[in-house]
Amino acid sequence: MQYGPQKNAKEGVVIMIFNLPPICGLFPLLLYIVLSFRKGMHPLVNVSICAVVGAILVKQPLGGLGAVIYESMGSFLALVGFIIMLGSGLGMVLRKTGVAAAIVNILMRKIGVKTQKRAILATMVSSICLVTLLGTLAGANAVIAPIVIPLVAAVGITPSTLAVIFQGAGQTGLFLSPFSPPMVTLMGITGLSYPRLLLCAGLPVSIVMWIGTYLIANKVQKETEGKEDFGPDVEMPSDNFEVDAITKRATAVFVATMAVMVVYGIITKGGASFVILVMIVAAILTGLAAKMPAGEIFDNIVEGCGKLMWLFFMFLMFNPFLNFVTASGAFDAMLKLMEPLIGSSGKVGFTLLTVLVGIFGINGAAVAQALMIDSLFNGFLPGIGISMELWGMIVLIGHQITSYAYPGVDMIGAMGLAHAKNIKPMLKLSYFAIIPGTVILSCIAALIL
Repeated sequence: MQYGPQKNAKEGVVIMIFNLPPICGLFPLLLYIVLSFRKGMHPLVNVSICAVVGAILVKQPLGGLGAVIYESMGSFLALVGFIIMLGSGLGMVLRKTGVAAAIVNILMRKIGVKTQKRAILATMVSSICLVTLLGTLAGANAVIAPIVIPLVAAVGITPSTLAVIFQGAGQTGLFLSPFSPPMVTLMGITGLSYPRLLLCAGLPVSIVMWIGTYLIANKVQKETEGKEDFGPDVEMPSDNFEVDAITKRATAVFVATMAVMVVYGIITKGGASFVILVMIVAAILTGLAAKMPAGEIFDNIVEGCGKLMWLFFMFLMFNPFLNFVTASGAFDAMLKLMEPLIGSSGKVGFTLLTVLVGIFGINGAAVAQALMIDSLFNGFLPGIGISMELWGMIVLIGHQITSYAYPGVDMIGAMGLAHAKNIKPMLKLSYFAIIPGTVILSCIAALIL
């Protein structure tokens, strides 16, 4: 039985159903974008539907889909999905051992929250650090929220201000971690090392977002002070909060383990697969330092992984989905259609177009967005002279700033954790993130990189 798409032996191209032209192979991709905006549509269901549609278009025998998914198990997307699951598992160990809460309290106390500006800064640093360590925006901020709310409420910080911080500062933690899904994906797409990618993409975007978040948080604070509060149920912080000796030891072991492993990985140029070892070792050593039984450590890892099992399966389906679109010849056909427009626009025009298409035109799981942007536009890179350093920044902006373009899960989640109800302050952050924060930054980068 033939498991792959049927090809024309003479021309070496896929014969699509009803002899449709190759450009029609983009239909599953367009369907994915449309369905991703549909309220209540689960991402895994979305990708599965589009993968089946793609298989039908390229005449992929449905009986061979099992073999296609089996091959996808060894794909880069499957590796990223597994890393994301392990990150959730590590996060669960940090929560159960109290290490996550200890890190937040140490940071908040060290910086101090005696004034509103210092409270904003302390919360930003706490969110950035924990998102970097856990590799998840919502999960990290969920740990931080109940700890920081009493502290910032004591100096008059409002829910809207806190929501701006949670999204604006927190999301940049994903741009800094060597094993976060966006950075792992970008390293795979560009072939750049972590330090190079951090220098050319992660840090520049983060620094601009930090400045904007701090300024907008202060502006929102002035506008909402006296008009919003966290309510009477918020307990005021205790000045004699102490982390017990076991948690202190576990925290020290975790920080030391991460530092050693990350430095070793950079020196030895450890790739995405090295991240798996980092997370497993960090989880085990931290758990043992907290006197957690070995069996309980692995139970917590599995519990954390289970929360994101759906994402792993989504990535398994996304790989054949993209392969079917590629096999149809749709990307090559689109390349020919867009070549005159993009070819005449130069590096800056191409950068601006790609960033805007990524932010506004493609929506869905972030890693999937990154791969779609790369699949759509990487054919133009050699002809225009786009370096991998610039491409890393373009893809990072294109698939991450979508969170600011629409009131989606990240924005609403940040508001919920901060007890905020007014979306206008979040839109002010969005305007900054999209226009001066990233679009202008990417165009400047196009002139330099």
